[in-house]
Amino acid sequence: MTEQTERPLAEPRPLGEIRSWPRSFADRLTAPLPGVRALARLAREGRLRPSADALREIPDLPLEPGPLPAVDATTVAVTWAGHASWVVRVGGLTILTDPVWSRRILGTPSRVTPVGVRWADLPRIDAVVISHNHYDHLDAPTLKRLPRETPLLLPAGLASWARRRRFTRVTELDWWEAVELPGPAGPVRFDFVPAHHWSKRTLTDTCRSLWGGWVLTAPEGQRVYFAGDSGYGFWFERIGGRYPGIDIAMLPIGAYDPRWMLGPVHTDPEEAVRACQDLGARVMAPMHWSTFLLSAEPPLEPLHRVRAAWEAAGRSRQDLWDLPIGASRVLSPVQLSDPP
Repeated sequence: MTEQTERPLAEPRPLGEIRSWPRSFADRLTAPLPGVRALARLAREGRLRPSADALREIPDLPLEPGPLPAVDATTVAVTWAGHASWVVRVGGLTILTDPVWSRRILGTPSRVTPVGVRWADLPRIDAVVISHNHYDHLDAPTLKRLPRETPLLLPAGLASWARRRRFTRVTELDWWEAVELPGPAGPVRFDFVPAHHWSKRTLTDTCRSLWGGWVLTAPEGQRVYFAGDSGYGFWFERIGGRYPGIDIAMLPIGAYDPRWMLGPVHTDPEEAVRACQDLGARVMAPMHWSTFLLSAEPPLEPLHRVRAAWEAAGRSRQDLWDLPIGASRVLSPVQLSDPP
């Protein structure tokens, strides 16, 4: 057992705490960032977007907007709005992950599928969790739609960005740190956990803020893991060891081609299934595909590959929540009680 899994969970930190951080988190990288030669190779090969033939798959991308499910304080439900944006209902709270309701983000072609949940149909948002500061995960126009008193839970180094935009309940965390928010059935715990990724928003802020995922734990013990962006690596096993009994793992399966470039920071579908195994999670909910075309794989390829990898791993088909955009699933009591 690793040192990280032997440690008890950290005591929750105060909400809204003002903190100081190192100037750079580059020492947390688990792979070197691409340099000039890699970028030149990428431009030379021209593998930045799917081929014209592959783009014909766009009309077939799964889209089934529906009403949010009815929940109570004991219910866990997830709704995929697209990309890494989820509406998570846990412990009586409604939480948004990496909310991007914009049609277009900086440096990326417009989304190829609409947002799966209309903003007007959202209930009151009790918290927002952000995984890192890339534009397809931290979208200022979307956050501006929220009341400024909405709690924002952020990676270390991002609180000043949010406070400049007049958000008043901002909390930033380091890896393995946690906070709690009160819910109708008791406190819901939010733990910020590592990822194999990086951060950058401007020409001068590479790795100036942290990156990671979130483990949400309900008062009754249900656990939801939101990976944000990550390559495959040792962190998944360590997260699973430290937070046993993860019920749902929301894992990225797209933006992976070419592998020589994107492998260190984006899991492909097979690696995502392996990560789910490492986590010890019962259910896998794929994300980070079919919304923004960020790389060269055909739009539908991640779905076909994750289904094949899940079957090859011998996992139950009902535990792969390969949702269309806009669809929801509710974690049933049977799923909670059965062994993984």
